[in-house]
Amino acid sequence: MPKGSPHPVNALTAVGVRNLKAPGRYCDGNGLYLVVDPSGAKRWILRTIVQGRRTDIGLGSARLVSLAEAREQAVALRKHARSGGDPVAERRKARRITPTFAEAATAVHSERAPTFRNSKHAAQWLQTLKTYVFPVIGDRSLDRIESADVLKALSPIWLAKPETARRVKQRVETVFDWAKAHGFVSGDNPAANLSEILPRQADTKRHFAAMPYQHVPGFVAGLAGANISEATRLGLELLILTALRTNEIRLGQWTEVDWLAETWTIPPERQLKKKKPTPHTVPLSPRCIEVLRQLETLAGGSIFMFPGKRRDRPISDMTFLIALRRMGLDITAHGFRSSFRDWASEESNHRNEVIEKSLAHEISNKVEAAYRRGDLLTKRRALMCDWADYIRGCPTLEPIGSKPAMS
Repeated sequence: MPKGSPHPVNALTAVGVRNLKAPGRYCDGNGLYLVVDPSGAKRWILRTIVQGRRTDIGLGSARLVSLAEAREQAVALRKHARSGGDPVAERRKARRITPTFAEAATAVHSERAPTFRNSKHAAQWLQTLKTYVFPVIGDRSLDRIESADVLKALSPIWLAKPETARRVKQRVETVFDWAKAHGFVSGDNPAANLSEILPRQADTKRHFAAMPYQHVPGFVAGLAGANISEATRLGLELLILTALRTNEIRLGQWTEVDWLAETWTIPPERQLKKKKPTPHTVPLSPRCIEVLRQLETLAGGSIFMFPGKRRDRPISDMTFLIALRRMGLDITAHGFRSSFRDWASEESNHRNEVIEKSLAHEISNKVEAAYRRGDLLTKRRALMCDWADYIRGCPTLEPIGSKPAMS
């Protein structure tokens, strides 16, 4: 009978349900209703209180669910709701398809894309998972993956490729944290505590091979006779004089140089070692200006200080390392930053914060960093001029680590 009429419990009958044609809502009692749509379709709903709110819960089509089955469902759902459960939310969750690890990792990668430092880092984030994890658990739904499965993916590379393995583990943890936040999984993260189970890795902290600062003047003096190009010779000298990183040198553009102020400003996008990249202004010593003027002539109108074979692109990131090998030296270009740091600490009277600022290092102490917001440009200029004078004015010693030059 239509909604609104008084009904005792179990007012409907199976025959009555089959014969009802008029659209409306018919009460059976205890919140169970048969709804007849204008189209003639019939369906069951239960009206009850779920966690303090009146809620309608669908029980299915009357063509598929009998009156007796609807009553049985209604009793069970009312009882569950009275005990504090939420049948609606639980049904919604049950209908939700849990993604595979590969699908989840791809979704996480897409969401995090704006936060990656550069496109290379973004590509590596997903590629490492594709290489080492997808073959093991990529096609498995997240709720079926356990710690043993993640362990199986990490074990082959944990000691063989420790740095990569740690990054992969962290990325797997991130995927499961995302899955938990989206309600796909619950419980502990299966990748969280594996470091306690996996064998202890050796100390893999990377140190760049550096030349002792006492031998740097001799190295710079010997560049003139080295079997490398003029641009590479000048590039190595500029790298040493400025204490910049290799990529900051080779990707340098002429628009970054202020000839009047005698400064070179590295833009934020190339400050890859900083958590919050900011421009780094480098004071240029007189010798740096001389080197840059010579490079400007060699660049032949290119926007880059060090153009490659194609003038619209910079030189390779291996250029300086290959030059050092040709000179018979088993060191890295990056290591000259350590040479500068050691010289500044042992041979100069400049304050530590000036030295660190010259290397574009961040101050780890937040309180100290808050009080040192200036760029110390004048003090850094004095430091870099002293460094240039040391390089040009000291006795030349044969570089340590030298060996017969490559032909």
